Amino acid sequence: MLRWLIGGGREPQGLAEKSSLQTIGEEQTQNPYTELLVLKAHHDIVRFLVQLDDYRFASAGDDGIVVVWNAQTGEKLLELNGHTQKITAITTFPSLEACEEKNQLILTASADKTVIVWDCDIGRQVQKVSCFQSTVKCLAVLQRLDVWLSGGNDLCVWNRNLDLLCKTGHLSDTVIFRLVAPSEGSLGWDVLEVKRLLDHQDNILSLVNVNDLSFVTGSHVGELIIWDIRDWTVQACERNFWDPSPQLDAQQEIKLCQKPNDISIHHFTWDEENIFVAVGRGLYVYNLQMKHVIACQKTAHDSNVLHVAKLPNRQLISCSEDGSVRIWELREKQQRAAEPVPTGFFNMWGFGRVNKQACHSVKKQQENATSCSLELIGDLIGHSSSVEMFLYFEDHGLVTCSADHLVILWKNGERESGLRSLKLFQKLEENGDLYHAV
Repeated sequence: MLRWLIGGGREPQGLAEKSSLQTIGEEQTQNPYTELLVLKAHHDIVRFLVQLDDYRFASAGDDGIVVVWNAQTGEKLLELNGHTQKITAITTFPSLEACEEKNQLILTASADKTVIVWDCDIGRQVQKVSCFQSTVKCLAVLQRLDVWLSGGNDLCVWNRNLDLLCKTGHLSDTVIFRLVAPSEGSLGWDVLEVKRLLDHQDNILSLVNVNDLSFVTGSHVGELIIWDIRDWTVQACERNFWDPSPQLDAQQEIKLCQKPNDISIHHFTWDEENIFVAVGRGLYVYNLQMKHVIACQKTAHDSNVLHVAKLPNRQLISCSEDGSVRIWELREKQQRAAEPVPTGFFNMWGFGRVNKQACHSVKKQQENATSCSLELIGDLIGHSSSVEMFLYFEDHGLVTCSADHLVILWKNGERESGLRSLKLFQKLEENGDLYHAV
């Protein structure tokens, strides 16, 4: 609870629109996660979690260790040692459907400039690549082609035997590449540049496909762009708020009322209708059909939101540098809303100064917008430092990892109580004690 006494580093009054942190009492009736298991195995920041199957997951971080856990019991199954520096990326490497061997493989990249393939079923190192000139910062698997990609200063394509198929370098812009597989017309693999996307004003921090026709990117200065996969054009865009209308004085000084990191898009997830975006300390729900924000919590946490995920029943979960994990529910707003939803992400950050007429126009648009609200229904207090990310298991609960070196398994208390009672009755029945009692 010390983090609440230290405080969240609020801005001086007047620098930004005042927005209080939503709180919830001890009686969290809609929060199912009332039990927890603290899992200890790491000796440094735990940054990554990856789901292996319905009951196993792996954790990794700055100690260079990969630990495989049982999501149901919290039992430590394996510890994989092979890297000499912190792990920078991790992903699963599924086997082909036609392959007889179905062992669960994972890929890990490290600051020691290596990538290792691990077999998580038997707990051994399968292969290792040590020819990188710089740190690999991301990994991706193209299962249909049975190849994997490593990204850093270079983009490299590898096969399952860890043969380098092709590579391209000098990645400075947002570039769409096409991976060309061998065919009758070409003997080898190749990476071809298709198009450079120059619409972002700063570094891209997040990218994800939302459907077969669109993908979304988010930048360091708070730009969210939805792209058309077919022709790479911009379908929709939400930018750092600043109104270029003639009503504004072009000579006015633009004063940034927040640090750039406070408006960065750190992460997002999606469903069929919406994109759920972590922007600075806030959460925003962007509707794909309406092409604007329909709900927001400007101050969802005391510090930057690092990870966000969609749960069933219109619920959303987020974690933050402030050490908290919070559960939200997306609800329809009343017609007379107390706080209108902004037309862009960042009306609240105060970029520039607008006259009363411009403010009135924006306010009218806000009031006429169809909107929802994000209501806090759960606050999971267990970590003492930044919560880096989490995993959701439908049957086994929630897993979080943190800079406090811990992994926590959050359990549905009602479900776990029912399972314990069921096991007790089964044991009594096996011993015959149940019939004697009756």
